[in-house]
Amino acid sequence: MSQSAQAMVDLYLQAEIEVLAGKTTVINGRQLTTENLQEIRAGRQEWERRASEQKSQAASKRRGPTYANFCQ
Repeated sequence: MSQSAQAMVDLYLQAEIEVLAGKTTVINGRQLTTENLQEIRAGRQEWERRASEQKSQAASKRRGPTYANFCQ
């Protein structure tokens, strides 16, 4: 699967909204219903963590080198 972590977060958020509205939803071929709400939320939290890591890595790549200042 080549989707970004943020795209997966978005899918899980949509699934959570649909299940809370009383609908069923499908993620990666699995049909999820209200009984799966905890699983959906756990999946969303996992992908939010991954998305946060990706953002942190991208931000650290842009910063460039850091230098110590020993002169005062």
